[in-house]
Amino acid sequence: MKLYVGITDYEWFKILKRENCDEVNFWKPGGRTNFKAISQGDMFLFKLHSPKDYIAGGGFFLKFSILPSSLAWDAFGISNGALSFDALRSRIYRYKRTDHFSDPDPNIGCIILSTPFYFEEEEWIPVPQDWSQSIVQGKTYDTSTFTGMSLYKQVLERLNERKSIFTGIREQVSPNRFGSEQIIRPRLGQGAFKVLITDAY
Repeated sequence: MKLYVGITDYEWFKILKRENCDEVNFWKPGGRTNFKAISQGDMFLFKLHSPKDYIAGGGFFLKFSILPSSLAWDAFGISNGALSFDALRSRIYRYKRTDHFSDPDPNIGCIILSTPFYFEEEEWIPVPQDWSQSIVQGKTYDTSTFTGMSLYKQVLERLNERKSIFTGIREQVSPNRFGSEQIIRPRLGQGAFKVLITDAY
């Protein structure tokens, strides 16, 4: 099993945590390249921007889609980590260094996550020792390695305390040499459903 540690903005995380969003659009301002680092059901973790070098939560990868920002807002609303469509567009323009005159409805890459979880600050997990400050977007870990399994177990320890809300958790049948894994079958939220319908057409 793979895990992806994606770098994100603390304000984005705070909005999602405060609103307790039940699905998340981890959007990328480029809107051109696909996301193939992990497979559906794999864990996607939120690493805050330095100097907050901690993993503060995460979710489970459902799908990737490139969408106009207006459609992303219509599908996910505040689950984009913004309080309004104008706030979302302002962040996109800041990252892309464009404006509404040159790019009235900018495309963004949407990493759609199911069953998100948000840790309290005292639960935050320090980044693995092999994490480099030169990483711009994120890094993939594999539970077949010691570092990957160690990170995975730290996340599971925190999730097990919230196990009642993760009805999809099940034990994996075949344990590896580092111990058994637990995975979640991604639940399709309303926003993700809208995107699936849009992609179908």
